[in-house]
This record gives sequence, structure tokens and C-alpha cells, in this order.
Amino acid sequence: MKIALLQLNLTVGDLEGNVELILDGVRKAAKRGARLCLTSELALTGYPPRDLLLNADFVCRCREAVSEISRRMPEGMALLAGGVDLNHEGIGNPLRNAAWLIEHGAVPKVFYKWLLPTYDVFDEQRYFEPAENINFFEFDGLKIGVTICEDVWNDRENNNGRRYGSNPIPQIMDMNPDVLVNLSASPFSIGKQRTREKLLGDIASKYKVPVFYANQVGGNDDLVFDGRSCAFNTDGDLVARGHGFVEDVVIVESDCSAGRIEEDDFCEEAEAWQAMVLGLRDYLGKTGFSKVVLGLSGGIDSALTAAVAAEALGAENVTGVLMPSPYSSKGSVDDSLDLVKNIGINCTTIPIDKLMGQFEEALAPTFEGLPANVTEENIQSRIRGNLVMAISNKMGALLVTTGNKSELAVGYCTIYGDMAGGLAVISDLYKTLVFRVCRWLNEQGRGEIIPVAIIEKPPSAELRPGQKDEDSLPPYDVLDRIIELRVEGHKAESEIIAETGFDVETVQHVLRLIRISEFKRKQAAPGLKITSRAFGTGWRMPIACRFTG
Repeated sequence: MKIALLQLNLTVGDLEGNVELILDGVRKAAKRGARLCLTSELALTGYPPRDLLLNADFVCRCREAVSEISRRMPEGMALLAGGVDLNHEGIGNPLRNAAWLIEHGAVPKVFYKWLLPTYDVFDEQRYFEPAENINFFEFDGLKIGVTICEDVWNDRENNNGRRYGSNPIPQIMDMNPDVLVNLSASPFSIGKQRTREKLLGDIASKYKVPVFYANQVGGNDDLVFDGRSCAFNTDGDLVARGHGFVEDVVIVESDCSAGRIEEDDFCEEAEAWQAMVLGLRDYLGKTGFSKVVLGLSGGIDSALTAAVAAEALGAENVTGVLMPSPYSSKGSVDDSLDLVKNIGINCTTIPIDKLMGQFEEALAPTFEGLPANVTEENIQSRIRGNLVMAISNKMGALLVTTGNKSELAVGYCTIYGDMAGGLAVISDLYKTLVFRVCRWLNEQGRGEIIPVAIIEKPPSAELRPGQKDEDSLPPYDVLDRIIELRVEGHKAESEIIAETGFDVETVQHVLRLIRISEFKRKQAAPGLKITSRAFGTGWRMPIACRFTG
């Protein structure tokens, strides 16, 4: 029997649209000889639905969507569709994370998720009650065990990798299934597919059962889903993998005797690029925008952001704004114009010299007798923020910010200035990774995208004469390693010092900047999640905090 993995780009809350996508996928699978189709987790609602699940009418309409699919299912086909069901026990949370078994004209059967994650971007115990029964059914003489996303992630030989006291996999295996399926909505992060494939392959070889994994694709808010749905034979070998970052219908024989493995590029630069392009495209498309505007400084961050936008939307839908000040070098202006020429976007120039003078004049009586400091630098950034926001409003184009993770971590950015905007495209890329992605992009055979001069010059905000980032911050290779160990590795100060050999003062300085910059991050635009931990929905640090360890 052929099994189809429906890798779909679903939209949160678009029940009607998601139903049509699912049915279209089923019809495509039927034409290719499949009998059973799998969607991703919560496919009917789109993932993650978050507090839409607190809306009783929304939940009711989710159940109606199951009935709609049942009425329209092609004859002879079966579908396991991710959705929501009520907790009919009446004890605990009101809902269950469900996999609906749908056939034409038949009463749908339902299976529930066992393990409910609450780490990083997940908060499922806010809404759902866990399963109590083994998820198992028979179809066409095939015994099928059903798991939903997290259910497979606790089956690890290393106890340190286990988050839960229970593990549904051995209990399902006691039923001697012929195949194990997993409906997943697993957000992208760099390197995660390798981890998934290792985990799923280990389960397949350990229990001698074929494993089928269907994952969502597309961007929803800050999360990007990379798809790459896959299947493994009883030896744990990969026998099928869908395309990354695009929709796909992957057909695999139930005994894993036949399938296709799409080529993929797992280098960090390629993964980050594809995730940003998809994330930006879907963020705009699903919020009703078709154009973007951004400030161009002549620096590498705005250059990469502009290149991502041009790739995602088409260069004709991107406008770059140059806003030179008296401190902007001619080289930076020329570099920006070279970038505009390379990628073909629209461009406008608005010098801010006069506006700076007017601000200084207006503030002079209040500032009299006070020494100059970063206030004057921040005014420049806020002038620029006002200008690009005005253009955004007038053009109906989304303003995208251009700050990176290194800057956001330590507050090297101006609130209400360069932080203004509707989406932070590269906010989860360390500065060192920004450089690497730009070099990688120029090596892809499409000619020079990012001008070499932008890549080679020392980073600078150019808000005062001769300014360089390293005047205020450690070198980026040092800074980024400290941030990575703290934010993604959850390392203490002493552990960072021991692991890196960096001097105590540098580590303490960076950790202090991370801590005191929290108020800025709380007011930042949503940012696309690229690494294992971003400053987004999975980052829940207090603002008023004195812990220094």
C-alpha cells in the first residue's frame, strides 16, 4: 500500500483554506496510487494556533471542518488529519491535540497526542489534555501506530535527552504495528533536520518498524517550517525525503521498498537563507502585504535583508531608502547604490542633515549645559525610523528591520529608531553568520549579490566620526560565542569562561548587556526563528532582574 505525506503550507485560522489544501493534496496522492494520506500536526487549524484555541466558536468550526472533509473525501482514500477535539472526559484542560482518521462516509475516528511540550516556543499544556489510550488502527490489512510530533521525541537511549516520565512508543509497539506514523509541526532551526532523521531512523531500527513522518512547511509569524517529510525502513535507513521549504506530496510504499529522496543542502548558510526567504514571503502574504521598504546604510545587515526581500518578493516590490548623515561615508553611500544595482530594487535617497540640525535646535534649550553622549547618535536613528515608517504608511509596504542577533542581544540598537518595523528578518542571525551567508550567496553562481566592499569593511553604525562597532563591543567572533553559549546553551558565567578561555571582564560585560537590554527586546518587531533559541516566543526573561550568574 502506498502512503502519502502531505507537506502543506497551511495558514493559522484559515479553516476553509486549509481544508481545500488538504483535499487537493489527497486528490494528488490518489492519482499517484496512494491509499492513506498523512497531514502535519494541527493541519486543520494551522500551526501554531495559540490562543485561537480559547475561542469556542473556532474549536467548533474545526470539528465541522472534519465533517466537511469526510463528505468530500475521494472514494477508497483514508486521511489522518491533524486537528482539535474536545476533552470529553471533562477533567483537565478542555481540548485535545488530535489526529482524525477520515474516510468518505465513515464516522471519523480520533487519536490524541500523548506528550505535550512546554519548552522554547511550545506551550501545549496551556490548552490540551494528554492522551490516555494507545493510538492504533487497522486499514487495508495494515496495522498502524499513530503518534503526533513530540510523541516520538522522548524515545532516546540517553536519559538526559528525555523530558517526560512516559514514552508512548514501546506501548504502541506492544500492538505489533506494521508501520508507525508521525504527524508533525516541527519548526525549523539550523541543523534540526539531521537531528530529526537520526531520531526517527533510530526508532525504526530499534523497533524494526517503518516510520513515516509528515511535517508542515511555510512561515507562520516568527516560526518557519522546513517540511522535509521523510520515511525510514526497518534498518533505520532513509528511503524518502520531501523537498525542503516548499510544498510537496511524498509517496512511499508502506514497507518502504520504494520512495524518493530529494537532494538538500544542509550547510548553515543555505538553510538560513532558505528559511529567511520563506519566512518573509509567508509573513507578508499571510498578513496581506505585497511590498517591503527598508533603510539601506551601506552595511552588511541591511544588504543581506534587502537581498532576502528581493528573493522573496521580487525586486520590483522592494524599496531601499538611503538616509545619509554628515557622518555617512561616501563609500557607504556608493556601496548601497552598488547593492541596489546588483539586486535591482527600487531606491530613494533622503539626506537627514537638515533634520538633524532642526532637532538640535529644538532640543538646545533643554540640553543646555549637558554633555553630548549617545543621545545625539540615537536622534539620527530615530529620524531615520520616522522617515521609513512614513514611507511604509504611504506606500502600504511593510517596513522590515535590519538588526542582527548580536546587536539585539546586547542592545546595540536604537529603540524607536532602527528597531522600528513590522518584521525583523535577520534578528536571529549572529553577525558572524550574517557575513558567512553573504559570502555564500556570492558563491552561488549568480554573480556578485552583496558588494565585496560591504563584506570587507569593518562594521560601523556611522553615527559619529570614525565610529567602529568594536569601539563599543568585543570582536564579533568573541561576542557571538558568548551570546550563543548563554542564549542557546543556557551556560552560566563560570561555564562560559571555562569553555572559551575569554577574560572574565569581557564575559561579565557581555552578560550584563544581555541582561539590561531586555526592555528593548520586549518592544522589538517579531523576528524569524533560525537558531535553536531566538529572542521571540521562546524567550521569556524578566525585565526587572538582578541575577548575574
